[in-house]
Amino acid sequence: MDVARVILKSRHAPWQLSGSMAANLMGLSEQVPGKLIIKTTASIPPVMLGNSQIKFLRVAPSSLIGAGTEAGTVIQAVRHLGPGGLETKQKELLRQSLKANTKRELRKFAPELPQWMRPILNDVSAESEMP
Repeated sequence: MDVARVILKSRHAPWQLSGSMAANLMGLSEQVPGKLIIKTTASIPPVMLGNSQIKFLRVAPSSLIGAGTEAGTVIQAVRHLGPGGLETKQKELLRQSLKANTKRELRKFAPELPQWMRPILNDVSAESEMP
């Protein structure tokens, strides 16, 4: 991952982990992606590290909302799981594990996201109610 950061930093390119990797990192999926795919606006050839390959997938800037932030990772995970892919238990897990700052960022990015994602992320980013 450090190699990818160096490459992307040298290109001054925004980047974000793929949705499947993001879902796994956020605890929303137990499936571990077999390939490391990084979404970016730059055109970068794949990099081999031993037997592993880092693939850089060129995407539109609109696919990288929140790039480089935990909120961006949450957005990629939700996008990967799709409109019906997040169960109530998973939403609650996110709501409890996300920091207040990340929740604020999700609310800030919401207007830029696809319509179907907004209610999901608004639910996840809702402030916890005090008893």
